[in-house]
Amino acid sequence: MSATAPTAADESRVLGSVPTDLLIGADWSPSSSGATFDVRDPATGAVLATIADATPEDGIRALDAAVAASEQWAATAPRVRSDLLRAAFDRVRERAEDLALLMTLEMGKPLAESRGEVAYGGEFLRWFSEEAVRISGRYGINPEGTGRTIVSQHPVGPSFFITPWNFPLAMATRKIAPALAAGCTVVVKPAELTPLTTLALGSIFREVGLPDGVLNIVTTTDSKGVSSPIIADPRLRKLSFTGSTPVGVTLMKQAADNVLRTSMELGGNAPFLVFEDADLDAAVAGAMLAKFRNIGEACTAANRFLVHESIADEFTRRITDAVSELPVGRGTEDGVRIGPLINESAVAKADELVRDAVERGATVRTGGSPIDGDGTFYAPTVVSGVQQGSDILRTEIFGPVVSIVTFADEDEAVRIANDTEFGLVSYAFTRDLARGQRLIERLRTGMMGLNVGVISNASAPFGGVKQSGVGREGGFEGIHEYLDTKYTMTPNPFA
Repeated sequence: MSATAPTAADESRVLGSVPTDLLIGADWSPSSSGATFDVRDPATGAVLATIADATPEDGIRALDAAVAASEQWAATAPRVRSDLLRAAFDRVRERAEDLALLMTLEMGKPLAESRGEVAYGGEFLRWFSEEAVRISGRYGINPEGTGRTIVSQHPVGPSFFITPWNFPLAMATRKIAPALAAGCTVVVKPAELTPLTTLALGSIFREVGLPDGVLNIVTTTDSKGVSSPIIADPRLRKLSFTGSTPVGVTLMKQAADNVLRTSMELGGNAPFLVFEDADLDAAVAGAMLAKFRNIGEACTAANRFLVHESIADEFTRRITDAVSELPVGRGTEDGVRIGPLINESAVAKADELVRDAVERGATVRTGGSPIDGDGTFYAPTVVSGVQQGSDILRTEIFGPVVSIVTFADEDEAVRIANDTEFGLVSYAFTRDLARGQRLIERLRTGMMGLNVGVISNASAPFGGVKQSGVGREGGFEGIHEYLDTKYTMTPNPFA
């Protein structure tokens, strides 16, 4: 397949290779009801595939399979688990072009960004293949000298993952890889809008020899109906969700009944601070990455651009020039930087937020409206002079919109940045090293980009504070989300 311009034949071949049934235990099987649903291309509205629509009974069958495989998988040698994850990584890398095209077709992002996601998502398989053999404990003498302390780590047990639509590969590997490395079996429910990449990943795991029941995949249009019985089942021991805060709160309440271990990566409202001493070239380049990566449909996307009043006009001019030149189109087309938003609701939301800002006194510098024609496109937009109280400053935009607010000094910038219930990620551009160190301590977010516009990396702990979630994915910390700590006391062997 061409690295730049896939053909209709390429698209047909890639789509034809994706399983369309549920992965439960040893088999790909249709829904127990026989129901199916269509997956569509957001750039054209065309049907890409028709796949199984799982019932609540199918969800429990998948959990049955995960439970049945749990004891044996937990007892599998760490090196075996490591080798399987590494084999999956190698296979993902071999099929990078096909996986990238599949993601572009079902999600809409440009092919260049899909290729980037394949590389990023694959790294979780490689990282946790290495972590699988490094799970450790400790042994020591208790302070009184009367016994010996043994601390060991053990798999949490069967886990249930609910993944979002915006990063179909990376959000799956970021959860599946540490769970398998730790010795946990899993059930995955991918988003209804972009399930094909997860199904393709399931096929890869089957090809490399992952045992039956260790990974199960249920696709459905009835997310609540399928998820609720699984979460309520006392055999489940772990729940991980990436998505909106309101849904995450509901799931945490459900998880509380069985005191489930939970990981929640929820909403964001990322501030992007540009100080008067910033390298403006670097700040604009960082802003373009932080805002327009994944068409702005990322929880890490910069949502509020806070710019020092002395450089606001120049920053606005430069970023407006850059944004106005962004090519828009179907993600498979050469040179496209901005693809379609995921659906009509996303377009309506972005447009509503921009209109509200304008009504409150903001100025549209470029864009500012949906694009007529096929697909769900919204013009790349810059809005300056946004007033406090505007909805665009309180709500995660999830679209290609830059909203600019000015500040007078560091204290005001920090106050505005922290004035949100969310705390996932922040960005800051300054040449002042001391200020940068202060911001690390003052900005209340779980992650921060200091003079960089992209922060995601498989080797680093991803997660937020406040209503942006609990737990961490990636890094050394990621595997511990799937391990229970056991302390054992033994007698003094010399007594």
